[in-house]
Amino acid sequence: MLNHTALLNLLQLASSTLPVGSYSYSEGLEALVDSEIINNQDQFYLWLENELTYGAIRIETAVMLRSYDCLSKSDLTGLNSWNGWLSAARETKELRQQSWQMGQSLLELLISLQPSLQFLKDVIEDECNYAIAFGIAASYWQINVEATTIGYLYSWLNNTINSGVKLIPLGQTTGQKLLFKLRPLIVKITEEIFALSDEELASCSWGLALASMEHETQYSRLFRS
Repeated sequence: MLNHTALLNLLQLASSTLPVGSYSYSEGLEALVDSEIINNQDQFYLWLENELTYGAIRIETAVMLRSYDCLSKSDLTGLNSWNGWLSAARETKELRQQSWQMGQSLLELLISLQPSLQFLKDVIEDECNYAIAFGIAASYWQINVEATTIGYLYSWLNNTINSGVKLIPLGQTTGQKLLFKLRPLIVKITEEIFALSDEELASCSWGLALASMEHETQYSRLFRS
């Protein structure tokens, strides 16, 4: 169970209004819509389902959990190692820059909220990935690890659905129906991610890398990725 403070911390951390710029990214979805690979509610649902089940978000979430664990154990070497690992695992330059920009923004926000975390600026050797910063925040605020995982996946799903609502386009009610329909899958995927060993960190992103590369040179676009 979450106490009131932990619940409020998680709600703030997973909020779409968190000033990290998540609203400006579609993670390749804009290119998929532009090429008409995704142009209706059913196709969008299938893409979301596949990404949650097999895609890169699983790996991000698994690394987020490892950063949570590293901070709780004061394992700063491990924290840096996983941050570097995730940077190397990003499929394209565009997606890596997204992760770095959001991560650095979240890290700076955390330090402004919790000045005692100032030491992280000197500890983290490279650009901080978003999943790493999220795990640091949840660990520092002692949010239940299972709730943290659900919150991270929910935040990703909510942001991606908001992008789809604008791009396809879909109505806001349709977006909420998709979010509601996928909630059981978030719980299922959370359990699977907990069971992943380091050797099992792999994903199949259903054309995410190709979509991201196409998006980089797309003639007209609304989003940064």
